[in-house]
Amino acid sequence: MTANYKVTVLGLGAMGLPMATRLASQLTVHGFDIAEPRLQLAEEAGVRTFSSAREAAEGTDALLLAVRNSEQLNDVLFGENGVASVLKPGAVVILTSTVGTEAIPATVGRLAEFGVGLVDAPLSGGPKRAGEGDLLIVVGAEPSALEAARPVLELLASTLTVVGDKPGDGQALKTVNQLLCGIHIAAAAEAMALADALGLDQAKTLAALEAGAAGSFMLSNRGPRILEAYSEEGAEVLSRLDIFVKDMGIVGKATRSAGLATPVAAAAEQLYLLGQAHGLAAADDSAVIKVVAPTKRTAKAG
Repeated sequence: MTANYKVTVLGLGAMGLPMATRLASQLTVHGFDIAEPRLQLAEEAGVRTFSSAREAAEGTDALLLAVRNSEQLNDVLFGENGVASVLKPGAVVILTSTVGTEAIPATVGRLAEFGVGLVDAPLSGGPKRAGEGDLLIVVGAEPSALEAARPVLELLASTLTVVGDKPGDGQALKTVNQLLCGIHIAAAAEAMALADALGLDQAKTLAALEAGAAGSFMLSNRGPRILEAYSEEGAEVLSRLDIFVKDMGIVGKATRSAGLATPVAAAAEQLYLLGQAHGLAAADDSAVIKVVAPTKRTAKAG
């Protein structure tokens, strides 16, 4: 099935490029990005690049999208230079972003007019894991669309969970996932701020917490970057803070729609919003510690 299989990756940024590189190891990959340096890196990785999204997407079997929000999704597919009309009938759009469930039905309907299916496949991991095919991907898709997307999904995922047979099911599970992730990052930041306020060595505290019942993936993953947040250059940006402004907004909208009280998630959302208001939108999300504790205390507690 994969001999003549072609996949197009639109957006060759922090996640798009390593995903495209991973896919190019076994598939024919087309790519497009508005940034010329990213196109050059993609070419070096074996990706055939194009001067426009429409050129890159024409005749492809699968279109991999990593967009910021539902507005971008609509624009990329159906806007003035939208690519939906150049996809061949039977192709699938693989949506890897967290955009919430609301935009999905209309997107499915409009793609169906072109004979194209939607595979709702939000993912978790990061650039390194994307390049290694070690992502967690949760999928909601009709069986025929899922089968059409499998060559892509199986190359990118170490854990592929099919949560339902309709687009939107993946977004629903990812919304639950982001509720926990957003809370865990905020909690890790509060814990490290408290350790500093109590005069503890933060690095030693982090190591001790990781080894015990308080440990979590987010604590281990974000903890070292939280400790770098106060440095002049800050932590390396692997996940922007404003992504969690968006994602916790999606969580809040979903919980209100369900009539469900989620006070802890709401409090975490406020921390990310405050971080954005204080100019940290483009910083790594670990910088949320600077909302809890704007300055690092260096003196030991008396």
